[in-house]
Amino acid sequence: MKTRDAIGLALSQIRVQKLKSAFTLLGVTIGVMFLIAVVSIVEGMGRYVEEDFAARLIGANTFTLRRFSNVGPGGNRGADARLAQRRPLIRMPEIDVVRAALPANMRATIASETFKYASAPGARPRQVQSVATDANYFAIKKFAVTQGRAFSDQEVRTSAPVLVIGVEVAEHFFPGLNPEGRQLRIAGVPFTVIGVIEKQGSVFGFSLDRLAIAPYTSPMGRIIRPQRDISSLIVQAPNQQDLAEGMEAARSALRAFRGLRAAEPDDFGLVTQDAAFGFIKQLKGRLVLFGTALPAISLVVGAMVIMNIMLVAVAERTREIGVRKALGAKRKDIMAQFLVEAATLSTLGAAIGIALGIGLAETIAAFTPLPAAVAPWSIAAALLTGAGVGIGAGLYPASRASRLDPIAALRQE
Repeated sequence: MKTRDAIGLALSQIRVQKLKSAFTLLGVTIGVMFLIAVVSIVEGMGRYVEEDFAARLIGANTFTLRRFSNVGPGGNRGADARLAQRRPLIRMPEIDVVRAALPANMRATIASETFKYASAPGARPRQVQSVATDANYFAIKKFAVTQGRAFSDQEVRTSAPVLVIGVEVAEHFFPGLNPEGRQLRIAGVPFTVIGVIEKQGSVFGFSLDRLAIAPYTSPMGRIIRPQRDISSLIVQAPNQQDLAEGMEAARSALRAFRGLRAAEPDDFGLVTQDAAFGFIKQLKGRLVLFGTALPAISLVVGAMVIMNIMLVAVAERTREIGVRKALGAKRKDIMAQFLVEAATLSTLGAAIGIALGIGLAETIAAFTPLPAAVAPWSIAAALLTGAGVGIGAGLYPASRASRLDPIAALRQE
């Protein structure tokens, strides 16, 4: 029997025995559906982090000079943590030295941030993401001020207590009002609002519009960093190719200022997008691993169901097998017939699962903060997995059918 004929026979069996076929396909369909959904969400998260998250939270073509170099939750531990804690704080004279050493085509901004309570008359106090920085921050982060203005270098030099806030902060503390010129207290210290940043949206459900940005020379710097040190210096290169030159210039300048010998390691961190993405990719791999555990169980159950159904099919079609053998069919022909039928059943189940999985991923993306992006490789992998499950599950029934004695099979009623 040709492969095309075997596929046609399998499809006719599905049409004749609809209920049994539905239960046969169910395990593979559920497994593939969740596999596609999980991979789509993880893929969507990865793309969102690399394309959107990077531009908004990290900044395109940037590296960050900071006290520690670890990226991701947990930080340094054990001996590494004790060693890291002995690193000196980054002070303003060191920032000035690094800035002076950077190539002329690079832009740098100081950034210290944390969450502090804000308050205003007539509104409940609320935590906001408080940032102490300078005028370059808005250009590096691509923050457009749609109402009012950003603070200037002059206001940074004069330590002006001015504030640029996010849309969510404006709506919470000044609903229906123009926030320009109004007072907002951060940790009890009054600031004058001079501008509102355009809406930024959210990242994985975390709002990016709960911002309050002030000059680092203003009281905001003391609120965030009581020791008056600098949390980080963000440096932006015009393109990715120039980034390495800027990093080397910053490293050499700070090492020379601190008097580090050639054999001594850096006592500061230079963190790039790649370091942050390395952690994200590691997390992404773990999510795929854990997220595919349940679909794998469903596929195993589906394989067992297909094997049982095919064993029943062999028993029901014993006489048919005997006739085919009597007419000259070889053992490999009988085995190929049942393998193709099993693979057709599971592949059809996988195709239905792919459609349902895409639908599930799109539904999750529509009603939750989780993004979703269907990866073409996952569709191909799901189809191959479906066919593989069918072939694996059909091996024993097909082998059993091919070993039937034709005379005994013909006597079967």
